[in-house]
Amino acid sequence: MTAVLDFEKPIVEIQEKIEELKKISLESGMDLSKEIDTFEQQAEDYRKELYANLKPSQKLQIARHPERPNFLDYVNNICEDFIEFHGDREGMDDRAIIGGMAKIDGRPVMIIGTMKGKSTKENLEYNFGMPQPQGYRKALRLFKHANKFNLPIVTLIDTPGAYPGISAEETNQGGAIAVNLREMAKLDVPVIAIITGEGCSGGALGLAVANKVYLLEHAYYTVISPEGCASILWRDAAKASEAADALKITAKDLLKFDIIDGDIKEPVGGAHTDYAAVSANMKQTILDSLTELDKLSKDELKVQRYDKFRKMGAFLE
Repeated sequence: MTAVLDFEKPIVEIQEKIEELKKISLESGMDLSKEIDTFEQQAEDYRKELYANLKPSQKLQIARHPERPNFLDYVNNICEDFIEFHGDREGMDDRAIIGGMAKIDGRPVMIIGTMKGKSTKENLEYNFGMPQPQGYRKALRLFKHANKFNLPIVTLIDTPGAYPGISAEETNQGGAIAVNLREMAKLDVPVIAIITGEGCSGGALGLAVANKVYLLEHAYYTVISPEGCASILWRDAAKASEAADALKITAKDLLKFDIIDGDIKEPVGGAHTDYAAVSANMKQTILDSLTELDKLSKDELKVQRYDKFRKMGAFLE
């Protein structure tokens, strides 16, 4: 049973009415096909209109949907011959970041991403998608490996942020992310980053210094979570929906501010309703981007990446 979000309840009510009519028709022998067709068309029209006009706070719910595809779901649908690489070579293997070599339509790439679970057991294994410094150091090792062997890099990001615990601070969380930002800026190979769900703060940016940055249609990308912002500004995390509006976290606003290069369409209802469809859209975006970036030299890739991030931060007056 798919989890129902608050704003989806009217659709569920219509669907329940349809099922009730089908049951009555079957049990009584009455022909209710016209009524059923009317309700089904009504549900479809409402669904399309609803998802075409979602508020940031509603997109937030979809981005955090418990059944949303995770990193390995996308890898299984997009890649062939994935081989996972483990460890930061300093004694740790942070499961919140997974990466390795794979092929996309026969082309070798290094694919790396944050990983969330779909059950309590899995979320404990993957630390709810919150990497520790060892995870960023593992990612850095894979970035350098890809650079050495001239492999394009694809990162898939879905994280509420880097792990904020004492153990992470003791092992230099800020330093690990900062080194990744610096080293990603210097890579000689094409880098493509896709925010697939949550893209919060430096925890996301530590994998997102890329030539092309994309956002799934109902994902979000922000300097701080709406709850964190609300807690700071209003001392009330319950005002997260107001913060979500103010932060400009969705694809429409991020495109306007040149923070991202494009959005990737999701099926009506969100990525969790059709893994294959959203994966196909992501795959095509990756392939198109690689074709474009292949035309740039090593120096041009670095300059383009540098210029992209330097121009961010325009002021509105």
